[in-house]
Amino acid sequence: MAHFRTAPHVAVLASSMAAVLLLAACSDLFGPSGSQDFADLECSVSRSALMDGGPPPDGIPSLQNPQFVDAMAPEAQYLRDRDRVIGLIVDGEAWAIPHNIGWWHEIVNMDFDSGLQLAVTYCPLTGSSLVFDRGAVGGATFGVSGLLFRNNLILFDRNDPSSLWFQMDRRARCGAADGTRLAMYPSIETTWSGWKHLHPDTRVVSENTGANRDYQLYPYGNYEVTDGLLFDQPNVDRRRFVKERTLGVPEDDDQNALLFPFGELDEAEEGPLAVATGQARAGPVVVFWDERVQGAMAFRPRSQGVTLSFSVQGDRIVDQETGTSWRMDGVAEEGALAGQRLEAIPEAYVAFWFAWTTFHPAAEIWEGG
Repeated sequence: MAHFRTAPHVAVLASSMAAVLLLAACSDLFGPSGSQDFADLECSVSRSALMDGGPPPDGIPSLQNPQFVDAMAPEAQYLRDRDRVIGLIVDGEAWAIPHNIGWWHEIVNMDFDSGLQLAVTYCPLTGSSLVFDRGAVGGATFGVSGLLFRNNLILFDRNDPSSLWFQMDRRARCGAADGTRLAMYPSIETTWSGWKHLHPDTRVVSENTGANRDYQLYPYGNYEVTDGLLFDQPNVDRRRFVKERTLGVPEDDDQNALLFPFGELDEAEEGPLAVATGQARAGPVVVFWDERVQGAMAFRPRSQGVTLSFSVQGDRIVDQETGTSWRMDGVAEEGALAGQRLEAIPEAYVAFWFAWTTFHPAAEIWEGG
C-alpha cells in the first residue's frame, strides 16, 4: 500500500558544481555585478542568506507579453518533442511556456483579454515552475533580480523595485511588501509532445522574442543530470537524486508539503498511468501521473459535489463512483461525468527534489508500492 514518510530536517552537506560556474560566480551581495541596486534592502531573512547569482537586475531579461504562435508554426520549431513546457488553460484556451524560454528569461509576464495578469516563472537552478497572479502587485510586471535564496529565483516588482519576491516562498521577503503572498494559478508540466496531444490547438511562445538567444541550447551544461548545485548550501537531502522532478502541494505553514517524486510515481504505475492520494489540511488530494508525457497534476477529488476515488484500469484512470474515465489533466473523457473537469490545486507545482526538501523540511513524501 502506498504511504507517506516524513523528510528529515538535516541531511548531508552539498557539494558545489564547478562545471556550470561559467554562467555566474558567487560574490558578495553588494559586489560588482549590479546587485548594489538592492543595498538598502530591509528583509525578513538574513541578508547573508541572499546570494548574488552574477547577472545584475534585468541581466536575465524577463518577457512581457511575448508573441505566441500555433504549435506547427515555423517560430515554434525550436522545440523538440521531449522538451518540457508549462501548460495553462485560460478562458478555455491552451497556452504553453517552454522551459527553453525559462532557461534564458525565467519570467514571462502575460496579460489576457479577460483582465487576468499572470507571471509564469521558471528557476533553472531549482527546476521550479510556479505561475502567479500579479494582482498582489497591482498588475505590475516582474523582473529577475539577479539574487538567489537557497539557489532559487528572486523576483523584483517593477513598480516597487525594493520589494523582492522569493519564488518558492511564494511571497515577498524584502521591502514594503514583505510578507505579502502571491496567489497561484493552476499549471501543469509535461513534455511538448504530451501537451500537444492533450491540446493540439495550443499556442506557444515564439522563438522571436527580440532577444538574441538559441532556444535549443540548454545554457547550464550538464546541471540537470549531475548531483551538484551551482551554489553551495547546507543540509541538502540526498536520499534521492537531488534533481529528481517532484510534484508538491505546499501547506500554509511553509514547512510542510505533500511530495510526489516522479520516480515513485513511475514505479507505482500500472501501464503508463498511476494514481496517488494524500491528505492535506485543506482536504484530500489526488495526483494523476502519465509516464508517456512525464507529467503529474494534483486535484481535489470531487465533481458535482461527490467525492471520487480513482484507480487505473487498463490504460484508463477511472472513478469508482460513476465509472467515468479521466485524462491525466483532470478532464473526464467518457462516462457519466464526461466533459467535467476536476478542480486543480493551484498551489501544486514541480521542482527538483532538493529544492522541495530545502524549503519544506517537514514534508511528507509519498511512497508507492
